[in-house]
Amino acid sequence: MAQSASRAAARARPARDRSTVYEEITNKIIGELEAGRLPWVQPWGSSTIRASLGMPKNAATGRAYSGINVLILWNAVVERGFTVQSWLTFKQAQALGGHVRAAERGTTIVYADRFIPDDMRDRAHERGEEPRGIPFLKRFTVFNADQCESLPGDVTAGPAPIDASLILPQVKELLHATAADVRIGGDKAYYDVAGDFIRVPPPRAFFEPINFGRTLTHELSHWSGASHRLSRDLSGALGSKPYYREELCAEISSAYICATLGIVPTVRHADYAGAWIDLMGEDSGAIVRAASAASKAADYLLAFRDRQAGAAARENGHRTLPEACGPTCCRRFRPRGPLSGTRRVPEEEEGRGAS
Repeated sequence: MAQSASRAAARARPARDRSTVYEEITNKIIGELEAGRLPWVQPWGSSTIRASLGMPKNAATGRAYSGINVLILWNAVVERGFTVQSWLTFKQAQALGGHVRAAERGTTIVYADRFIPDDMRDRAHERGEEPRGIPFLKRFTVFNADQCESLPGDVTAGPAPIDASLILPQVKELLHATAADVRIGGDKAYYDVAGDFIRVPPPRAFFEPINFGRTLTHELSHWSGASHRLSRDLSGALGSKPYYREELCAEISSAYICATLGIVPTVRHADYAGAWIDLMGEDSGAIVRAASAASKAADYLLAFRDRQAGAAARENGHRTLPEACGPTCCRRFRPRGPLSGTRRVPEEEEGRGAS
């Protein structure tokens, strides 16, 4: 009996811990949104931010952080005035021959995983089923390279700035690599779920050419969610919770892609902030799941570019890049609002799609 109670307590503990972590993250994000700031859109390149645009990476492994950790670390860079996007744990700093300065305060990020209690594993084995793990979030602390001393120079150096003349060609390269059906014309941008195509206005319709690239990354993020690709729920009618969940995912995914390509992210649907606050208020895990889905969408899309680069390298006899793989839908989606950032904004919505 006592053993059964202890197992039940062990199962309940991760759920409580996960709920607490979710609530802390969600409360922080809601506070940002209520203050008029979107955590995935930081004023990179302005006089108030010392770090250059980029995805946060682990300085010891070189791996980029993903999901909600990107938003957490971007926020820390902005709030605390760090000059680089490189992070590492206390032990990693020591392993690299350096150390974290005394009295420095780290930044808490999370690691998502699942664990399977022995009794659940045994029951599943008896039934011939796959055991279902219990999800949990584990906290751990990282430090910015600015908070450390005696680290190798390549760890503390920021990335070289991206040549601005290469940014739009990179967007076009990504678009070509995905082989998405993109139709240029009209005065709205949206992903048509039923037809599985993207519609965007011509580049000249935008006040700034770079907004054409930002808009494409947003619509490509919706495109990635089709049922024969990453299979997200694209069934939400305009104004419904599934609709706003998908918009949140696409906003964050676009920000991650833009940061990777050297484009300063902007918000496409600032008017949805109130709906996102409501979503997070009702479900403390919503932002964590949205950021996770956004990372998967960004990785899925950028993998097309990497595969193309790998093929080019093979043709030239160079070492190939690792190939990313993943499942590669088409549910009806009502139209989003008129395209912002263009010269012509229609009063009435028309067509069917996700913008």
